[in-house]
Amino acid sequence: MHLPFPGRRHKKNGDDGGAPETGAPPARARAGGGKPPADPDAVAELLSECELLRSQAARAGVRLDHTPASLEALDQMVPRWRDDPETLPWLGHDAGLYLGTVVVRTVPGAVWQIRSAGEPVVRLASGRAVEVVPAGQEWAANGAPELSQLYAEIAET
Repeated sequence: MHLPFPGRRHKKNGDDGGAPETGAPPARARAGGGKPPADPDAVAELLSECELLRSQAARAGVRLDHTPASLEALDQMVPRWRDDPETLPWLGHDAGLYLGTVVVRTVPGAVWQIRSAGEPVVRLASGRAVEVVPAGQEWAANGAPELSQLYAEIAET
């Protein structure tokens, strides 16, 4: 619902306030389909948090430093989370995001992309989209495929 307010809006973050007399959205919003463009660095930072995975790894003495070696260390952790049905899907989600973070930080041309349904995927320079969250969930539930193996396969393409 659009509720017009009298007077001009204050300029904020480069927003010219649109045309309040007509109710038209700012030019930036019109050009982007109604959404301002996402900052790729901010998206990458947000997706790299993986708080639950980091706490589990820290308890196991594993340092998550965004390297392929840290994926190997995660593969060696004892999967105590499998006994907790509430933790398992969240840990798997974090594992997928962490795998994606390592790929984005170490594979040239790899970037995060958020699909229209809000699903984060890693887009490789080749154009291939890698669905890392389902891969992380599979790893958390079954231990296979290993995160380090997935990374190796992704990095090859």
